[in-house]
Amino acid sequence: MKAVIQRVKNASVTIEGVVVANINIGLLILLGVAEHDTDEDINWLSKKIANLRIFNDHNSIMNHSLVDIDGDAIVVSQFTLQASTKKGNRPSYLKAAKPAIATPIYEAFVKQFEIETCKHVQTGEFGADMKVSLLNDGPVTIIIDTENKI
Repeated sequence: MKAVIQRVKNASVTIEGVVVANINIGLLILLGVAEHDTDEDINWLSKKIANLRIFNDHNSIMNHSLVDIDGDAIVVSQFTLQASTKKGNRPSYLKAAKPAIATPIYEAFVKQFEIETCKHVQTGEFGADMKVSLLNDGPVTIIIDTENKI
């Protein structure tokens, strides 16, 4: 599982002209699910992201987590994070889980992230053509791959 985590001042997701998710200060999380991802990956990644100390304290030092600041989050499925670009110029998405596998993993991640943050987490719509808008704060962007847990 791969995640791109962006600290935002605000973010939203629009599908067919309708805003389906909208937050102010918090995190926009783009999540790419691979065929081999497990419950262990879900639990580890959701806890890691919820507790990442990437929000400023009163001294402008990144010392606070999303939980600490009571921030909001949007999780957006993005199979393209699993792209392989080793050969040629057309990315291969063979590592990305098919919807039958990816959808329940994505949904389980969202539920576990809600448990970790003790808050409702907004989402895009799995498989939809989404327009994602954000004002990256910092900018702060972190990439985490569950294959690199250790």
